[in-house]
Amino acid sequence: MFVGTLTFDLLLGDVHSLKEKRSIVRPIVAELQRKYSVCAAETGNQELHRRAEIGLAVVSGEAAFVAEVLDSCERLVSGRPEVQLLAARRRLHDDEDE
Repeated sequence: MFVGTLTFDLLLGDVHSLKEKRSIVRPIVAELQRKYSVCAAETGNQELHRRAEIGLAVVSGEAAFVAEVLDSCERLVSGRPEVQLLAARRRLHDDEDE
């Protein structure tokens, strides 16, 4: 079993409130979940209105499939015009990891 995780550090565009921030972050999280069947959520920077952290995880029996899904998710987020992707951190764990 392989588990891939990916964390995005995002800078939001012209956002002046947490309500505006939610209107940008929620659709991104929903699209990741719907399109790639990953578990995704806003995982950090909740108190900042111009920054967001989104984390996601995917599980598969094949490491190549996990890498493919993580690549697709990163392309989706980096292609969104309303956000700037500052960093993407990924990890691949297998069932032999301690």
